[in-house]
Amino acid sequence: MKWARARLATGETQFGVITGDMFEPRSALGADDAAGDPMSVADVTLLPPVVPGKFIGLWNNFKAAAEKNGNEHPSHPLYFFKADTSLSGPGARVALPQSAGRVIFEGELGIVIGKACRNASLEDAAEAIFGYTCINDFTSLDVLNADPSFPQWTRSKSFDGFGVVGPVIETDLDWRDLTVTVLVNGRERQSYPASDMILTPVQIVSLLSQDMTLNPGDLIACGTSLGARPVKAGMEVDVVIEGIGSLGVTLVEPGAA
Repeated sequence: MKWARARLATGETQFGVITGDMFEPRSALGADDAAGDPMSVADVTLLPPVVPGKFIGLWNNFKAAAEKNGNEHPSHPLYFFKADTSLSGPGARVALPQSAGRVIFEGELGIVIGKACRNASLEDAAEAIFGYTCINDFTSLDVLNADPSFPQWTRSKSFDGFGVVGPVIETDLDWRDLTVTVLVNGRERQSYPASDMILTPVQIVSLLSQDMTLNPGDLIACGTSLGARPVKAGMEVDVVIEGIGSLGVTLVEPGAA
């Protein structure tokens, strides 16, 4: 089932389910009860499908990238937070501030939490996962590495619009079957199997829940693999995961977003 969040022609924001080319409003994310008549997807504007209380990203969670970079496999998620104001959705225009310097895309699979969990077992963690979405975790390399005494993970990843999410949350798929692909101006620049993860989604959720309570709507980016590279204003960047969809944005100069 594909869950979305959309702005209607009335200006109202509504959760719903996408079936074919129709958007069926629901009272809340995951709710069974209808909240209006179905309407064409063409008549609504898709937004980030969730507004997370916590937007968590992982580093060094893919075997191929770890091997190339000479990194050990972590036994616990190596994570950072992205600011809530970094959130953007399908079709967004993402400004690249001058202070960001060199910026790279990072196509990723995202986990959406559906129920609160703390100190969760693997079984409980599996039940807490609502579904999966596409994420583009834009990162300023210049900011990240500007101070050798302190890698600035949060700052480098929290510029407005740098956390692109969508277009939907898919609840019925096996993450092991997925391939994360990134197209820049229509040309494939990144493609890797989700099955190459070091820590699996269930392990990620279980281990993170030992550190903090995870709440419904929290979002976890599973990390990226080989192929992330710099982008600049004027480029169109699409993260594509078959079964979830295509998440595209346009990069623009400051003030043009």
